[in-house]
Amino acid sequence: MDISIVIPLFNEEESIPELQAWIDRVMTDNGYSYEIIFVNDGSTDRSWDIIENLHKQFSNIKGIKFRRNYGKSPALFCGFEAAEGDVVITMDADLQDSPDEIPELYRMITEDKYDLVSGWKKKRYDPLSKTLPTKLFNATARKISGINNLHDFNCGLKAYRKDVVKNIEVYGEMHRYIPFLAKNAGFNRIGEKVVQHQARKFGSTKFGGWNRFVNGYLDLISLWFLSRFGVKPMHFFGLLGSFMFFIGLISVVIVGATKLYHMHSGMPYRLVTESPYFYLSLTSMILGTQLFMTGFLGELISRNSSERNNYQIEKTI
Repeated sequence: MDISIVIPLFNEEESIPELQAWIDRVMTDNGYSYEIIFVNDGSTDRSWDIIENLHKQFSNIKGIKFRRNYGKSPALFCGFEAAEGDVVITMDADLQDSPDEIPELYRMITEDKYDLVSGWKKKRYDPLSKTLPTKLFNATARKISGINNLHDFNCGLKAYRKDVVKNIEVYGEMHRYIPFLAKNAGFNRIGEKVVQHQARKFGSTKFGGWNRFVNGYLDLISLWFLSRFGVKPMHFFGLLGSFMFFIGLISVVIVGATKLYHMHSGMPYRLVTESPYFYLSLTSMILGTQLFMTGFLGELISRNSSERNNYQIEKTI
């Protein structure tokens, strides 16, 4: 099979038939063998009934129905597991992603040998409450991930080599960082294509702008930490804890040495415990010790984790 198209959706009953017809027209014109995997993320409208009716008419229409709303990342994870095509393409179900982009995305994967190609909606039709957080989010994601050639991490329209989606785990709300996940798994050929952004035809957006930015920022910090120190937490906590402990220790020594110097010189002095610097130094030593022990415990947990040797192996002979 040439292409698997994974489409997560939530309450998009008006869009599904038009989207399926549009995809079928593009695929037929280009002679692709394909499947469409609709992942119904707990919709409360008639979305699932429409998917079932389409399946009766077209054998390449598949569906996954969640009992409740889990979110986009779980929907993509299940869609990726079910995908059988050599190239996997994701898009949103709201008709804002154009299926006319599929042939070029497919070519970039198969001929240009990219592992992943992300769409860039250079011209957007979203309200300012969504576009401004998106710009801030993308700037932060580029800086932390080191993938400097991507302008739109969260674009739903992406294409992947099959190996990529089978070797990454999309969980929580990590769908925003699939390029980062792919990079951490060793897939470094990541490209970008400017894609057309359609104005929303039915309903309203299901995702809030500023809320998405805040959650995305927290997820990005978590992903950065896990990618850098997930299997070696002592390198982070141990270093930071040791630094704070020795700063506190040196400060205590300075406070004590200052008192002894004043005593030896016959100068007036006060008790060490009367100096605020003593308590600041003591606090620094306690925090340093706690951070060091956190790293030590994290190291023990990491070494006993069932995932400690879960490495991505591309090929064996």
